[in-house]
Amino acid sequence: MLAWPNSADSANKTVDLLEIVIVGFRVTANYTTALNLHPISLKQSNKSIPVPQGCKLFVNVSYDPNVPPPPEGSEDAIQRAMNADEMDESNPDAWFVPVIVSEGRLDTDKGKFSVTESWLSLIDFGIWGLLSSAVVANRWSLLSFPGKPCLVFDCIFNTTSVKSRVLRDPEFKLFIIELSLQRIEEQTQLVLSRQIGTPNIAAKGKLQPRTVSIPPILAPKISKPDESKKHIGSTKKPLIQEIVTQDHPNSSTKTPKGILKSSSKEATQVPAWSWSRIENGLLQIEIRVPALEKSVISLCSLDIEPRRLILTIPNHPLLDLNLSLSDAELVARSGKGSTTTITDLGSSEGKSDNSTVDKLLALKRQRPFDVEGAIAQWIMADNKLLVSV
Repeated sequence: MLAWPNSADSANKTVDLLEIVIVGFRVTANYTTALNLHPISLKQSNKSIPVPQGCKLFVNVSYDPNVPPPPEGSEDAIQRAMNADEMDESNPDAWFVPVIVSEGRLDTDKGKFSVTESWLSLIDFGIWGLLSSAVVANRWSLLSFPGKPCLVFDCIFNTTSVKSRVLRDPEFKLFIIELSLQRIEEQTQLVLSRQIGTPNIAAKGKLQPRTVSIPPILAPKISKPDESKKHIGSTKKPLIQEIVTQDHPNSSTKTPKGILKSSSKEATQVPAWSWSRIENGLLQIEIRVPALEKSVISLCSLDIEPRRLILTIPNHPLLDLNLSLSDAELVARSGKGSTTTITDLGSSEGKSDNSTVDKLLALKRQRPFDVEGAIAQWIMADNKLLVSV
């Protein structure tokens, strides 16, 4: 069961403890066993959660840059891990995916409906609510429906290494889902079915910051500067020196200090873009990109989600087209000139440059982007990027 909510990074960059905001796609499954689930957090609680057989499980498969990434490995090593051909974690050449699994928390699978008399044998009165004793038109009316109990887990993976491949590799996506379910089973001793679904919700439950303990061996290493080299370098003259010249007192122009020019105006503006519907039914987004060399283009990244497009160009503002925001928030951010939401939207076909917010809202009314079938073309001669979704 898959969905793609907005991403959010943690502000806590410590080595051993991480503050993580849960985001990502969702998976649901059912329990095939019944037991009591005991908490395993750093702050122990005496409460245990009764888990009846057949209840629904929601898994928020999530991403955060502070989660340790998988080790570097060849494509063969990755494929062996995906196919479960290599299970020896003590092998230094083994490839694995670090994941943080939260405690299970209770929630409700909400919904209201009325049922026919023939369905009564399928309803658990203690869980689903109270039915009236009156029959109207051979149908029973549901008087109270608080929601069926369910259990929610969060599985958090690294943003850069894992999320990027999940978006482009369906087999790897299934591998991450199966890995999440296996880690939950290992942590809770539950036995989960592999019948999954896709509810139309952004995430299950309120997304909460979380503090976890990371093994030092998996924590990113921070290199320290060489003090001896630093001392030697401090005795040398700087490579670039400022030359101060005396201007005439009556001179009306001022000579800028230094030999380096300030960055051009183009490097401070969000790339302009426009969109249109092409013949095959796809949505085509045309982005005006700066003139770049091939070596710089290879460092750019394009992230496409069903309701979001993010273009990252080194030393240029981020282009973040987030259609999952509400209309009011889109208008408010555009009015403030935020660089995280598009402010310079360019001109779409048949629209003026003054209708930037209208263009963004019009694109939001279209269908979600086709992530699996997306095609991107960088045309260097015309300084534009065509993205067909």
